[in-house]
Amino acid sequence: MEETKLIDSWIDSHINEMISDLSLLVSIKSVKGTSSPDIPFGEGPAKALNEALRICSSYGFFTKNHDNYVGTADLNQRETTLDILAHLDVVDEGEGWTSNPYRLTVKDGYLYGRGTADDKGPAIAVLYAMRAVKESGITLKYNTRLIMGTDEESGSRDLEHYFMTEKSAPHTFTPDCAFPVYNIEKGGYKPLIRKTWDLQTVLPRVVLFKGGYRLNVLPAEAEAVVAGITAEELSPIVSNAAAAFRVTCMHEKTDQGIKITVRGKSAHAASPEEGNNGLTALIGILAALPLSDCPSTQALRQLNEVFPHGDNHGKAAGIAMKDDISGDLTIVLSLMTMNEHGLTGRLDGRIPISANDDNCKAVFEKRLKSLGFSVEGEMTKPHHTPADSPFIRTLLNCYERYTGKRGSCLSMGGGTYVHDIEGGVAFGATMPGFQSNIHGSGEHIALDDLITACKIYARVILEMCREAPFDT
Repeated sequence: MEETKLIDSWIDSHINEMISDLSLLVSIKSVKGTSSPDIPFGEGPAKALNEALRICSSYGFFTKNHDNYVGTADLNQRETTLDILAHLDVVDEGEGWTSNPYRLTVKDGYLYGRGTADDKGPAIAVLYAMRAVKESGITLKYNTRLIMGTDEESGSRDLEHYFMTEKSAPHTFTPDCAFPVYNIEKGGYKPLIRKTWDLQTVLPRVVLFKGGYRLNVLPAEAEAVVAGITAEELSPIVSNAAAAFRVTCMHEKTDQGIKITVRGKSAHAASPEEGNNGLTALIGILAALPLSDCPSTQALRQLNEVFPHGDNHGKAAGIAMKDDISGDLTIVLSLMTMNEHGLTGRLDGRIPISANDDNCKAVFEKRLKSLGFSVEGEMTKPHHTPADSPFIRTLLNCYERYTGKRGSCLSMGGGTYVHDIEGGVAFGATMPGFQSNIHGSGEHIALDDLITACKIYARVILEMCREAPFDT
């Protein structure tokens, strides 16, 4: 009990330093960029990694840069029993911010900025938990290793590189989700769809469409150009459809025709209910226009039929399903481009344990191919760690100690670093029900929650590293 009070007091007295260090990381636009032999994921992620390692070294941790793929910070030089996996790369800022996404803004008890919740803020919470244990002078028998990656948002090739030479600790969690514990991560299905046609001359028709900027982001914005129609003809139909879809819509005259721009609300593709898909809204608007019966019109109306706005569970596509363990299937059309010769689209699907090639992939492909689309893409398996493991019980006990809430295991659609690590789970750093708007504008985290997460993580380190917590 005295150790807990000592650590909690230390954390409470270092909050301003925690915010200052997080500010340094948020200021770095660590979006994946052009790779080179020395910087595999571009300048931004490498810069963030080296800044994080500098911070860790300044506090006396044993650090190593693994070829600018991953950085590690060890609490001590003993045998490692706990790996904590965080990432320093972020998605693009997108549209709709009211503050600078790369400048940490503290307002009304919240920290705003790209990466505050996903995942720079949680990484700092872990670092300060390690620092609290270290600077409180508590003797540990085992080591905790903070592993900081730089490619989580774009395929996790960083961890592939790291684990080519390093072994995983017996126990692993990532602070890249929410509390209490997420022991199930759905599988993935991210098909590519295409349809082509010959150049058309009939009017009116859609000559250009562009929507989405990242596969795992439910897009807020999309735009299209319609040739051969007047603003007077278009305006009432667009206004009514925009109101029905709860999006804002603008149109303007261009040399090619009338340009229509739609704005909804972005969100993580794993949580589509938190956003409003501007891409599917625009498809719905275009499908309502009096367009000529040509291949581009047919394709848009087919997409509107199979992926109607607001259907985030694949009902119209015939693949809606759920199970008691992992919940509902979600699938969103997150990327699409169209020109005079055809269209290309990408979907982000999060697949429950009950899904398989026969009841999901084959059904989806049959539906799309019947409409003349080509489909490419395989399914990936879900991740499941049994809820009754001693490690999970330890995590839940620490969570309950600091929150007074009953802990439990949950399922999520998002995929994290632990997806392919046996026994790994996601653990924090936001509290249940908190909407941080990761991958969207105004990403933020509650300062009090970040502090509580830091204290929880410090307690976990004590439980896991002071003595052998259970047979390993």
